[in-house]
Amino acid sequence: MGGRPSAPKRRTFLRTSLLAALLGAPWARAWAADAADEDAASERPQPGDLLVFAEGDNEGKIIAPDQLALDEEPVMAWPFDPARKIARDGSRLNQLLLLRLDPASLDEATRSRAADGIIAYSAICSHAGCPVTGWVEDEGKRVLKCFCHNSEYDPRQSSQVVFGPAPRNLAALPVKVVDGALTVAGNFIGKVGGTQQS
Repeated sequence: MGGRPSAPKRRTFLRTSLLAALLGAPWARAWAADAADEDAASERPQPGDLLVFAEGDNEGKIIAPDQLALDEEPVMAWPFDPARKIARDGSRLNQLLLLRLDPASLDEATRSRAADGIIAYSAICSHAGCPVTGWVEDEGKRVLKCFCHNSEYDPRQSSQVVFGPAPRNLAALPVKVVDGALTVAGNFIGKVGGTQQS
């Protein structure tokens, strides 16, 4: 009963003691700050996050609402923590598709999550977790398309699946405009990622 602690408890105690001693060193504090930044980069989008370009000439720059043209191809984006000045690009599950559509063309649920016709969806297909990169014409209207297995989503109808094996809509991310900046207004609605991901 009063014997030596178990090996796992001793290891935990030693690790904790070593970490506590090391955190007094400047390099250890920098290491801890880097680890915290990595954690923040992998966190899911948070209300109040801004949105930044994920690729192209403006990669890493904050997206202004007027940079999203009506009915143009979706823009790939990452959420951006303005307090820590960190893009949440540590997980591919955070990648977003942004597009601007005529607000009158959106169903009620989609319109309630949009900002002046700007909507945001997960860029990860709900089938196998491939990236959704297409913006194609289908029966007279443009839809989002995953070219891995040809799933198609109608962005005007809460990204409802209109073709292919995808089992559910893309996760939606509510957005709003605050002080002229496109801002995350809530958490993802729906599951992010695919059912067939390994």
